[in-house]
Amino acid sequence: MPSFSFIHAADLHLGSPFLGLALKDAAVAAVFVEASRKAFSTLVGLAIEKRVDFFVIAGDVYDGDWKDNKIGLFFNREMARLERAGIPVYLLRGNHDAASVITKTITLPSNVHEFPTSKPGSVRLEALKVALHGQGFAERSANDNLAIAYPAPVSGWFNIGILHTSLTGREPHAPYAPCSVDDLRSRGYDYWALGHVHDFEVVAQDPLVIFPGNLQGRNIRERGAKGAVLVTVEDGRIDHERLIVDEARFAQVDIVVGPEDDQAAILRHVEQAVQPIADEMAGRMTALRIRLSGVTPLYGAIAANRQQWRDEVEAACHRVHEDIWLEKLELRLEPPPERAADTDAALDLRQLLADHAGDTDIATEAARLIDEIAMRLPGGLGATERPLDDSMDALIEEARQLLLTRGQGAG
Repeated sequence: MPSFSFIHAADLHLGSPFLGLALKDAAVAAVFVEASRKAFSTLVGLAIEKRVDFFVIAGDVYDGDWKDNKIGLFFNREMARLERAGIPVYLLRGNHDAASVITKTITLPSNVHEFPTSKPGSVRLEALKVALHGQGFAERSANDNLAIAYPAPVSGWFNIGILHTSLTGREPHAPYAPCSVDDLRSRGYDYWALGHVHDFEVVAQDPLVIFPGNLQGRNIRERGAKGAVLVTVEDGRIDHERLIVDEARFAQVDIVVGPEDDQAAILRHVEQAVQPIADEMAGRMTALRIRLSGVTPLYGAIAANRQQWRDEVEAACHRVHEDIWLEKLELRLEPPPERAADTDAALDLRQLLADHAGDTDIATEAARLIDEIAMRLPGGLGATERPLDDSMDALIEEARQLLLTRGQGAG
């Protein structure tokens, strides 16, 4: 069997609008939008530099239907670069760019081969003795086990299965094209190039089953280095290595403050916690979420002046590195024990709130208010999974802290 190499990528999500970031800072969101394109251009450049034999994209080239042809033209330009380098591309549609989702088209170069959506298809690369098998999504929701219908392997060849799938479940990803590793193994292929899950994961070694993750983090849940996988096959031995190409990152730090910490000390803790992130940025902008927890006598002052504290924390981040942007400041603070109870026996607000924790009526009313606010958000921001950029439980907890602070101030 000839030696060869290929790049396995997935989940490019070209055209992702970064709505959550846009709500907070349009300029930062624009940096992340551009980062998605730069990451893919970098990957294409690496494919050309390393002279790979072919390029695989396991679904979700696009984030959704195009507003105009700009994103299609960008992808066409990158595919043309690969065509001029003699590198064929084999791709399929995922849930975000299913055949029913994408309504606009741009004619792509002849080196791009798309797998069918109605049934599995195969492509044979005669010179390399490689057979690729795949099926894309016709609809956004693919609930059937597509893997079990993939064809038998070509005997004596290197067989690659390409599939956009959640396997048996990978939270928080939707359960599309569900299947098990045993289902994949039953096909008798040598390598499975998966997509859909945005974290890099080597799922199995025999055969090698890999999620490369997405090329560029899109929200705070997609933290850390992002990229694709370079696969090399030589003398029947399969090696793989990650190619990190992301241009901007999300990160999170958790800082515990103590009763003895004043404002200056807390800000020093922030700078110390942020420094390791700055050391690893390598020129990338970083959207950072900071979570403050612990017991502090400053509890009331912080909750009552949340925006001022947010600005102080962001300033602390900038003192460490100019390209660290505070994506969000989460406050999970508690007052000291001696201030935990209201000394006025007529109203123990803390106990009252504790008695109603988990109340279904409160949750129902909170959901109604969130929906009402979401309808008024501009530019489709309210259509996101978390229109206020936090879970309902977190929003209720934040309201509880504000009530406690105001209650103490009133006393």
